[in-house]
Amino acid sequence: MLKDFVKLETFLTVARERSFSKASAKLGISQPAVTQQIKFIEKYLGVKIIERKKNGIKLTAEGEELYKIATRLEKEIHAAEKEVLKIINKEMTFRLGASFTIGTYIIPGECLNTMGKAINNDINLSIDTSDNIIAKLKDRKLDVGLIESPVMDSDLIYREWLEDELVLVSSTPLPKIVKTEELYDFQWICREEGSHTRRVVAEVFEELGVSCKSFNVLSEVGNTTAVLQTIKRAKRDTEHPVVSIISKHAIADEVAKGELFEARLRGYTMKRKFYIVYTKENKHNAYVDNVVDYILAGQC
Repeated sequence: MLKDFVKLETFLTVARERSFSKASAKLGISQPAVTQQIKFIEKYLGVKIIERKKNGIKLTAEGEELYKIATRLEKEIHAAEKEVLKIINKEMTFRLGASFTIGTYIIPGECLNTMGKAINNDINLSIDTSDNIIAKLKDRKLDVGLIESPVMDSDLIYREWLEDELVLVSSTPLPKIVKTEELYDFQWICREEGSHTRRVVAEVFEELGVSCKSFNVLSEVGNTTAVLQTIKRAKRDTEHPVVSIISKHAIADEVAKGELFEARLRGYTMKRKFYIVYTKENKHNAYVDNVVDYILAGQC
């Protein structure tokens, strides 16, 4: 079993996520495959290592011991992988694609530099829509993509990465919680048709019974940066604030400085997942593995 670290990696992910389904999403494999690999380990050891509970899973005493061993192995393997990449010493430019919000506000320049050092090569960041990133991955024009929505394709592997939250934002102070009926008092900056953010917002509003057609829409813009610039330039209006809905990651600095104000809808949280995606043919590519592991480890 120790020769096949893939199964131990699955075990580590289940233990850390406390969930078979979350481990499945993180690993980019089906939930039955996760279950099968855990059963293989238990059969091999002849003991139960995981107990399913109502609120998740719990490691048995044997599972706790295996976790310690597997963690030590994981560290050694990661260190060895870095040494192997030095031996390969292949000169290349790693091509990373990211959606507008991720590429502009979540992946800083220093992250690309340290990521490049981890694989001993340069990294080129291309910012585009999630749909275009998927197309470029399939055309082999990108090695890894970071997207805001899982544009599903059977040729690709999707790994859950960050949790994002969409919030109401304005340059005018807002109450922390906004009632549904108050949305009609605002002046709106909306994302253009076809954007993932707009789709998420439309689904939420439909569930809340809110009609966007009745909103006072000042303009529709193409990306997060355009939304932010428009909101920042808007005059403060306490009666009819200019607002939009945007990723909390994109406004974190401005909110901390008191330049922008965020609010949430009463009784509803607009959450979504960011994903790491790459082709199945790159599943065992050393450079792809290193970059994906680096991002998942939260080193950016």
